Amino acid sequence: MRLSDRPVLLTDGLTSMWLDRESGAKCYMLSARALHISWGETPEYWEWIPLVDSRFSEGAELLDVCWLEIRGKIHSKMLSQNSTYTAFIVFKIADGSYGLDFPNQEASISIGENRLTRRVCLHGNGNVEEVHQNYRPDTMPAIGARFRRRNRRVPPPGAIVLFPQKRADNWMELEMGKFYNEEGDDGEVSISLMETKGGNWKRGLIVQGIEIRAKK
Repeated sequence: MRLSDRPVLLTDGLTSMWLDRESGAKCYMLSARALHISWGETPEYWEWIPLVDSRFSEGAELLDVCWLEIRGKIHSKMLSQNSTYTAFIVFKIADGSYGLDFPNQEASISIGENRLTRRVCLHGNGNVEEVHQNYRPDTMPAIGARFRRRNRRVPPPGAIVLFPQKRADNWMELEMGKFYNEEGDDGEVSISLMETKGGNWKRGLIVQGIEIRAKK
């Protein structure tokens, strides 16, 4: 019962674990430090900041990159067998952010021979939406806006893009995908969030981690 009420930190201090109250399935959050963040150790691009409203002591704040790549992994044996899971990136958007609403990002989950890829948007209105042909991003930095405007590409009409939702703890979460864990023999579950093709500079993403919890 205690594990279903409050997550506990594992011994590495980089992963938290709890039990789903309804199913008893094991759930996890991988901290930002447990993830692979491209350029994450380069101070010009990412900064590690203290977190006061998180189960982890620090998170990663994006300062300026044009190559956004965040990857996490967990072994399938750590998860409950014959269970369906959903993975979320848990984050906030800092003041002065830009480049996170367009181009859309790509979220991917792979386990065994199965791989799911979907379009997502970190800075959106909190709904699953169909992208219409007249879609344009809401925000764009003033510096270099003319250059970026020439390189903007509109997603194809009818494309489904997932947007974030606000959590009870005042963080945001964005669904990255679902997967089914059978007997735990499929090796690692790999989860990624990427935007590397547009060449647009991005700023203001604060990453707490990736949460993997039992699908409701």
